[in-house]
Amino acid sequence: MSPKNEISCAVTRTLEQYFKDLDGESPAALHDLVIRSAERPLLEFVLRQTDGNQTAAAQMLGINRNTLRRKLTEYDLL
Repeated sequence: MSPKNEISCAVTRTLEQYFKDLDGESPAALHDLVIRSAERPLLEFVLRQTDGNQTAAAQMLGINRNTLRRKLTEYDLL
């Protein structure tokens, strides 16, 4: 396993606060919550970095352009 980076540390801190805010309640759909909370801003950021060039954004993300388009549609970013 690779050493923790700043992003993983930020996720850990956010989850610690999330669980503290739950005050003993059980979380639901935690995986979906984390992925959706991180994926949309990631897509928005990468699109800004590539001036909206989806091919360049897909390459930067390491995903297929069709996958990127599906995700952009899912998050209503097209």
